[in-house]
Amino acid sequence: MIGAHSADQVRAAERPALDAGMGAELMRRASYGLALTITRELRARRGRVYGARVTGLIGKGNNGGDGLWALAFLARRGVAVTAVLVDTTAHAEGLAALLAAGGRAVRLAPDGSVPGGSTDDGAARLPLCTLTEARDECVRADVLIDAILGTGARGGLRGAAAGLVELLLRERSEGRGLPHVVACDIPSGVDPTTGEVTGPVLPVESTVTFAAAKTGLFLPPGAASAGRVEVIPIGVEDRLGEPVVRRMGAEDVSRLLPRPAAEGHKYTRGVLGVVAGSEEYPGAALLACAGALSAGAGMVRYFGPPSVAALINAALPEVVCHTGPELQGRVQAWVLGSGVSGEEQLDRCRQALSLGQPAVVDAGALDLVGERAVDRPELILTPHAGELARLLTRLGTECDRAEVEATAGASLREAVRLTGTTILLKGPHTLCHEPGGILFSQADGTPWLATAGSGDVLAGVLGALLAQGGVAPSSVGEMGDAGHWAATAALAAAVHGRAGRIASGEADGGRGHPISARDIAHAVRFVWDAP
Repeated sequence: MIGAHSADQVRAAERPALDAGMGAELMRRASYGLALTITRELRARRGRVYGARVTGLIGKGNNGGDGLWALAFLARRGVAVTAVLVDTTAHAEGLAALLAAGGRAVRLAPDGSVPGGSTDDGAARLPLCTLTEARDECVRADVLIDAILGTGARGGLRGAAAGLVELLLRERSEGRGLPHVVACDIPSGVDPTTGEVTGPVLPVESTVTFAAAKTGLFLPPGAASAGRVEVIPIGVEDRLGEPVVRRMGAEDVSRLLPRPAAEGHKYTRGVLGVVAGSEEYPGAALLACAGALSAGAGMVRYFGPPSVAALINAALPEVVCHTGPELQGRVQAWVLGSGVSGEEQLDRCRQALSLGQPAVVDAGALDLVGERAVDRPELILTPHAGELARLLTRLGTECDRAEVEATAGASLREAVRLTGTTILLKGPHTLCHEPGGILFSQADGTPWLATAGSGDVLAGVLGALLAQGGVAPSSVGEMGDAGHWAATAALAAAVHGRAGRIASGEADGGRGHPISARDIAHAVRFVWDAP
């Protein structure tokens, strides 16, 4: 399981080494790891390292120092390196190392428009360059390093540095493309702890981070700019403490998926009750039931209108349908709310909520949570950002969808605090959190998952996992009971994301193709076979 730590945790872990005078050694380890990663990328892209071009956008702090030292290492391997210094000062030792290795350095003019001249920072006289010249230098490179702002920075890019990134973003938006971009520790402008974004941010293909993944790399919106995350050990990892955010990897998913015992039967494999769908949205119920069956539920009971029950009986004869107003039969967990409208279905949802059993609370049933304080972590709410904003507003914290998307981690934690429930916040980076527990962030899917009914399938998958007992506390180790419900939600998100990749062909190395929610539901079962 991958763990992420806050910037404060990493700084505290580094402090004893810094106090012992090992700052230069930590920087050497970090920058050498960054250089090795770029070397591998160059070899994969070009077949060789010698003769490649690498440009670094270099800030004035230690993050810029890491970038300068990495460029120096690359220069010694025969790479043509250029450092574009975006501030009036630079890390003196790193700059000296770069120049000694034969690298080139230029300084971005403070207003971005001075067409020549030089400046003296005490280490070297460096030519000035305009924004356009700096942009052209970046575009010509095979790899571009973002080493402007590190974990100690406050706020986003400003001045000429912001102007340069905006020019590069324009290049990308107009289809002219950019080189492979690698962030040094954190993409500039992304808060390393919260993932919140200030000012323009250059999305990267990969982030090479040091000592530990920073939580901001796993939390939206910043996570969307971080690309693939690679952690370089620098010798302080044993002092990091417990992670603040976790992410399940492929091995975790395979280990945690429930598998039937030899002596099992349909009741021991879990009975799921589904109160979903309506005459207006019948497909939501069908998709939730299909997702649940594909995720291994031993039995699915549907409760709802006769017209929806008839549709389900025709498509999924395994489902036992009940059309009366009262809930009945053995049930171990519930899916509530997907596609629900009308008072009769909402009343069934209220009945299920009163039983004290684990339940997935989705879509129309989310409004029931705002009626009174719940304080039940076994209820897993599954809103998207807009629904979470409406829930928070009902509970007294007024906000809109844009605010939730800009502060996803903080908004999720506040909603969990106010409701006492577990919440799965849906999105490209799905966040799962429960009271007193750790936060999970999963990014297993594909953009092809953004299709009508996809969330209904997810609700069914999560309900099936709950009916089968969820992730056992013993399986999530030191998180204990505090991680049980959020871990189950994260496992469902991982299964759903991987099913999307299987259905779209991406899991087999393809570029991907359009899929429907039915395709996702069908593919869920194959996640159990995936390596």
